Amino acid sequence: MPLSRRHLATAAIAAVAGAGGWLALAGGQGRRAAPTLSYTLLDGQRLSSADLEGQVVLVNFWATSCATCIAEMPQIVSTHEKFRGRGFQTLAVAMSYDPPAYVADFAESRKLPFGVVIDNTGQIARSFGDVRLTPTSMLIDRRGGIVERYVGAPDFAALHRRIEQLLAEA
Repeated sequence: MPLSRRHLATAAIAAVAGAGGWLALAGGQGRRAAPTLSYTLLDGQRLSSADLEGQVVLVNFWATSCATCIAEMPQIVSTHEKFRGRGFQTLAVAMSYDPPAYVADFAESRKLPFGVVIDNTGQIARSFGDVRLTPTSMLIDRRGGIVERYVGAPDFAALHRRIEQLLAEA
């Protein structure tokens, strides 16, 4: 039985309202700790979440097949460049379904200046609340708490203001 436009509109509104509720929770007192992870970057470097302690971190879940992800990547790069000397890091996490060769080619051709990891098992996405939609980004404060969750491209001016606030915290 085909869905009517009304049903589709209702489902879309419910999805947006649910996502908005998650954003409100993640942005306030409902902070939850970022997961403890170990991962390997494209360059072969083995790291863990402990390597990012004391820094403000943007974790960006993306895919080479995601048009919004590709469109926002230059702004992710400029955000990284703007704040990296002040205790800010970016970690780009390619989704498990993304072909590794595509991810490597994209990262190399765009000269991404931050760590890129391929989440080939899906464990990183599951650890961050079962991320399935791309782009999804998490902003983590210096104490390791997830303070913002962005589904879709963020408002980069607002993101920059939030990063400034977090970098100013002791």
